[in-house]
Amino acid sequence: MPDSILPPILVELADRVIIANRRAGRTIAVAESCTGGLVSAALTEIAGSSDVFEAGFVPYSNDMKAELLKVSHDVLETFGAVSIATAWAMAQGALLNSHAHVAVAITGIAGPGGGTEQKPVGTVVFARAERGASPDKIVADMRHFDNDGRGGVRLQAALCALELLLPDSSGA
Repeated sequence: MPDSILPPILVELADRVIIANRRAGRTIAVAESCTGGLVSAALTEIAGSSDVFEAGFVPYSNDMKAELLKVSHDVLETFGAVSIATAWAMAQGALLNSHAHVAVAITGIAGPGGGTEQKPVGTVVFARAERGASPDKIVADMRHFDNDGRGGVRLQAALCALELLLPDSSGA
């Protein structure tokens, strides 16, 4: 593995994602909110990743989710930024704004504040969209990671997002 400031477990999984998608002839994109570009950073640690990794979007605010990825303000207001509806719209927006075959979106509450009783700190939502797939074939999941600090939640979320980018992933 290359010399990296990122945790080895993250870089090793990113390497697997790049190799597997290269073999499958697939390009990928990511839309990251709570991970703040961590998945993109891991993917670009891999030499030659540019033939697989096409784009990374980091719309942190709701306004940017709407502007950059065309997430409807109605979806954001009705379901919230941390919802399957928002994650799904973010993944679709990443496909719309790239030529990638598959996109994964991540949105969540890394903490230490910002959580609610319904969506406590550590709640993260993932969605994967594939170009040309039936719109009703939604691959999305809401998970709760043990709150081992902001960095721990973000790392766990990035690892899950990378898993969803593996071609043989059956979904979350």
